[in-house]
Amino acid sequence: MYKHSMFARIPAYIFSLLFGLLVSLSPFGYGSMHLKLIYCILLISFVAPLQYSSELLLEYLHKTQSIMMLGIINEYIDFQVSPGQPSSIADDAEAFSLVGSGQDAANLINQKEIHWGLLEDSIEDRLDKTGGMLSDSEKTEGEAKEGEMDESKKKSTEGGKQGGPPNKKLKKDKVAGPAGKTARGDGDKAAAAPRVKPELALPTIPADVENSILEDLRNRVQLSNTTLPSACFYTFINTHNGLNCSTISHDGALVAGGFSDSSLKVWNMAKLGSIGNSGELDSAANENTHGSNGGKRSYTLYRGHSGPVYSASFSPLGDFLLSSSSDSTIRLWSTVFNTNLVCYKGHNYPVWDVQFSPYGHYFASASHDRTARVWAMDRVQPLRILAGHLSDVDCVQWHPNCNYIATGSSDKTIRMWDVQNGECMRIFIGHRSSILSLAMSPDGRYLASGDEDGTIMMWDVSNGRCITPLVGHTSCVWSLAFSCEGSLLASGSADSTVKLWDVNSSAKQPKSEESKTGNTNRLRSLKTLPTKSTPVYSLRFSRRNLLFASGALSPNV
Repeated sequence: MYKHSMFARIPAYIFSLLFGLLVSLSPFGYGSMHLKLIYCILLISFVAPLQYSSELLLEYLHKTQSIMMLGIINEYIDFQVSPGQPSSIADDAEAFSLVGSGQDAANLINQKEIHWGLLEDSIEDRLDKTGGMLSDSEKTEGEAKEGEMDESKKKSTEGGKQGGPPNKKLKKDKVAGPAGKTARGDGDKAAAAPRVKPELALPTIPADVENSILEDLRNRVQLSNTTLPSACFYTFINTHNGLNCSTISHDGALVAGGFSDSSLKVWNMAKLGSIGNSGELDSAANENTHGSNGGKRSYTLYRGHSGPVYSASFSPLGDFLLSSSSDSTIRLWSTVFNTNLVCYKGHNYPVWDVQFSPYGHYFASASHDRTARVWAMDRVQPLRILAGHLSDVDCVQWHPNCNYIATGSSDKTIRMWDVQNGECMRIFIGHRSSILSLAMSPDGRYLASGDEDGTIMMWDVSNGRCITPLVGHTSCVWSLAFSCEGSLLASGSADSTVKLWDVNSSAKQPKSEESKTGNTNRLRSLKTLPTKSTPVYSLRFSRRNLLFASGALSPNV
């Protein structure tokens, strides 16, 4: 409930007069009985304190069953009666902390201890313990081969111990040689990140799925400022400005789009590839079983929402899909059976964003009601309600260890919350417009945020300070994504570009270079990938560090 303490300082007769005017001008059909009520309250207010007047008002509304008026009062007004003469609003500590000293309050909150490391015994942790990019068997074979080699041969084959034809391996070493040291340095940095225990009961990953993830991580391409990722862009065509959001599964096999007509459409890229499609997602098919080209519809249509779909999120394994809508609900869909499983109700207004946790089962939502909420798939009611923002909560992002959630708001601030107790642990202040996108680095140390003006800011989670702003986009930043080892940051914008940023140089803040050139953003921006008049809606790095992006073709851009 939002507290408007100024009502406690209004003299009783003025309050009664204001309420009388509200009742007399309201369109609810109040008659002469309500006019008599106004006179009674006005008369009593001259001789009675405000508390008695407010109690009389609430008692009358209950007796007459004025549900709408009671709802307005309960949601927006909190009566706080204090003895003595009315004081100035500057003497109110709560109001002053919100208006006059917001930075001081944020600094006080940012002193709280936060555990930003990776989870103990996670897949990444086990991969680091077993030798990083190599499995135990590959390490044993590599060491045996090294014992038979002379010193010169060791140097020539260092960095590429996986099987394959010798000529291809040598060629690969030459190409990736300069990046090898950087990749190892990033790996050592990730291995040095602290390990923490989970605060939530996380689901168990099946053995076959875990082996598949480990295989992807072992074959992952190590990126750096000299080794940039390959990119795959999925373009939605014939959307007629109806596409509100899009999301991509972790392996890039599934692409989903939420539309203004309350529909959710999912494309299977493996099936599209078999029919010769080149990454264009045609949404112009009718609602029957046939597409616009007369053939079978190329996507799966999900119907259930009663308003525009504003966000969607795939589970880590891709077997579930979440969607949020202006109808204030969140729906869970099965991509295996293509059906709606659960409808979650709890928000009172449109839900702008929804995101699965990195381990699945839990998810978080952000809404126009100024709250974020934490849910579990097997519970229809939220587990936590995160309240504190002064305006819409526009985006939400999980920390890699699932112990914290970051939220971005139209109040131009970012907050980080403890999932276990719902306490606000960090407040990041610095943006000059609404926060539209968030991303967490894989080790959980850094948080990136993008706003409506096109500015990206990098934050240190450990102390709540801004490391550096990254300026380059000319319009809204709608999506952010870190590479798997955390060395690169990708940003997608409404200016129809994808930009790649060097996280390592951004975090180090090269002051010497800044003094020479006067602009460090040129040094941190590695590459700009323009699209063909297609604003970028979503970004995703696969586990093998392939960059996926999606957006709707807009000829007017």
